[in-house]
Amino acid sequence: MAINKKVPLRKCVATGEMLPKKEMIRVVRSKEGEVSVDISGKKPGRGAYVSKTEKAIEIARKKNVLGHQLDVKIPEEIYDELILLIRRESII
Repeated sequence: MAINKKVPLRKCVATGEMLPKKEMIRVVRSKEGEVSVDISGKKPGRGAYVSKTEKAIEIARKKNVLGHQLDVKIPEEIYDELILLIRRESII
């Protein structure tokens, strides 16, 4: 008898979709207030998930959704890094 493993779902802060954790990118704010992209999903701190689509990143940038979720100003470099990660993954 096959046992189906439960797939952890997370909600995208930009689009509101519930997707498997592996299809999302986590952005983390540390206790010191530093914001970084968490590819492994294991960094300590307050996290917010965004879908691995450029559309979701643009929505998050325009509406400042990540800034509201993490209570900190998000540098433009974070959005650029997210888009770069998505483009790199689509090539592979």
